[in-house]
Amino acid sequence: MAIDKKQVEEIVRAVGGKENIEAATHCVTRLRFALYDESKVDTESLDQNDLVKGQFSSQGQFQVVIGPGLVDKVYDEMIQITGGDRSSKDDVKAVAGKKQNPIQRAIKTLSDIFIPILPAIITAGLLLGINNILTGPGIFFDGKSLVDVYPAWKDLASIINTIASTAFTFLPALIGWAAVKRFGGSPLLGIVLGLILVHPDLLSAYGYADAVNNGTVPTWNLFGWEIEKIGYQGQVLPVLVSAYLLAKMEIFLNKRVHDSIKLLVVAPVTLLITGFLAFTIIGPVTFAIANAITSGLIYVYDSYAALGGLIYGGLYALLVITGMHHTFLAVDVQLIGSQGGTFLWPMLALSNIAQGSAALAMMLVLREKKMRGLAATSSVSAFLGVTEPAIFGVNIRYRYPFIFGMVGSAIGGVLLTINNVQATSIGVGGVPGFLSIFPNKWGVFFIGMAIVLVVPFVLTVLFGRAKLRKEDRSASNETVNEPKAATSQSASGVTSSTAKTDPNQRTRSAAQVGDEAVNTLEIMAPLTGQAVSLEQVPDPAFAEKQMGEGVAIEPSGNLVVAPFDAQVAHVIKSKHAVILEHASGLQVLIHVGINTVSLKGEGFNMHVEAGEHVKAGQKLLEFDRKVIEDAGYPLITPIIIPDGQDMVERVEVTTGDVTSNQNGVLKVHLKG
Repeated sequence: MAIDKKQVEEIVRAVGGKENIEAATHCVTRLRFALYDESKVDTESLDQNDLVKGQFSSQGQFQVVIGPGLVDKVYDEMIQITGGDRSSKDDVKAVAGKKQNPIQRAIKTLSDIFIPILPAIITAGLLLGINNILTGPGIFFDGKSLVDVYPAWKDLASIINTIASTAFTFLPALIGWAAVKRFGGSPLLGIVLGLILVHPDLLSAYGYADAVNNGTVPTWNLFGWEIEKIGYQGQVLPVLVSAYLLAKMEIFLNKRVHDSIKLLVVAPVTLLITGFLAFTIIGPVTFAIANAITSGLIYVYDSYAALGGLIYGGLYALLVITGMHHTFLAVDVQLIGSQGGTFLWPMLALSNIAQGSAALAMMLVLREKKMRGLAATSSVSAFLGVTEPAIFGVNIRYRYPFIFGMVGSAIGGVLLTINNVQATSIGVGGVPGFLSIFPNKWGVFFIGMAIVLVVPFVLTVLFGRAKLRKEDRSASNETVNEPKAATSQSASGVTSSTAKTDPNQRTRSAAQVGDEAVNTLEIMAPLTGQAVSLEQVPDPAFAEKQMGEGVAIEPSGNLVVAPFDAQVAHVIKSKHAVILEHASGLQVLIHVGINTVSLKGEGFNMHVEAGEHVKAGQKLLEFDRKVIEDAGYPLITPIIIPDGQDMVERVEVTTGDVTSNQNGVLKVHLKG
């Protein structure tokens, strides 16, 4: 497909001109810019550009969604126009990272450490929820638990509790692995460091308070220096600081120790020095700091519960926008580890639902079909705990639904805090968040859920419709005053808006009116796993369907096969994505993982080349799950029908468990 050079020039002007571009690269779907000043971006001009499917800013990068295949040509044309140098993804990331202030960099560091270990914590939380149901008194029987009434279930509950509590018991090992890896050291040494801090020879941190009161705290005596012999179960700060020191020391020694003796020197010296400092200085100091922070939070919670709920519950959505919500992952983990529960996570779950409710209400307010669809789908995602599509795609764009979501969340936060609602674990947000709540507080939590469902929805609908009526009256008055000019302008505006919002809308309407025949192409699952809606993809370009309709698969294996007989139209250089073309001309994008372009092909093995003809079920590529997961990237794989294909009438999506080349996931209705 040929591109219009003027449209590319308009993109360059819209991002502030070539003088505002510090570095630029592209992936399979979008242009990625590191800009000197993002305030110079003309978002309205980008919205009106037919090449642009969407735009957003993330982690210091301004991203312009173009679509697969076409983005390569747009990037090449842009480089010719600007005369700039070609940059890699790492170049743009490095430049973007420098633009972040120290707080933003610290938040990103915490995010990079805690997000990779969230699956283990979420799993532990779900299992603890099951254990709570089995052992919680008063859920099924007055004053008694299920295991009290049916003792045969007791050992089953005990096994579940052992499995569930392991992630929290050995939390320093998980954090040590993720932190040392983030700081550039050997992850294996990070695991060993974490295990050292919870060694069974040490007094458990959970029993430290009682030991102090009883005067039975064990100590080491190093030539007269008494050191408390305690572990750091459930603690975050001691292992974070120790991991940073370990990684930097390992890097330092690796540069200076000869290769022939590295194995004998680097790891032993690094672990010995870091472990010694962890027990003598780092541990005691950070343990005291962590306890002071925890005590401070608990004091505020105990003394000013309603105010704390109002502020945190109301402002949590703002934290999501700034990215600061990742900071509180460490706080939640610290509270669970030291106190057995967190009062912050329940408010997060209600904030998810509140923003989803406000987005859902916009379905009854918005008139444009595409935005109404986005409002519906993004609200479902928010109800399941992923709020970014709802917040960035709908609520922030119109402002008032975002504000009303915060209002509902603030009211819900007050209710939760004054009733001492706490979660036993983190990771389960949105409506399923009740599983992480102590069962004796489910009733209050469900009332809070009702509040955040009703209040934002009602306020958004009432205000939104009132705003529309006001706009209609203003437009009507203008028409009365200037009938001819206003009518012409209005008609022109509607046509322009419709054409921009959905470039295929006129084609589809014509097909429906003309009653053209429609052929159907069923696309089989290219992977085995769980097929889910695009709204569950943690990337706005896919979740908001900026590139087109489709489905995503949470893979259970590591093999991608051809979903139909096709020609390989394009193989992405980093081997994580491929575009197939059907005999009808329909193209399909298969994109393994999110942000996996950053792996530069590591962990991927492509078995086909561009131009090659493949049969349904033929092996396309294999990927190493461990490499991708260790790098902290989601494995969820979008399968997209890119926008702009005139032969597409509509697309049907099927979700659920699928087996590669056996179950259909997309049904594409073709014109003609």
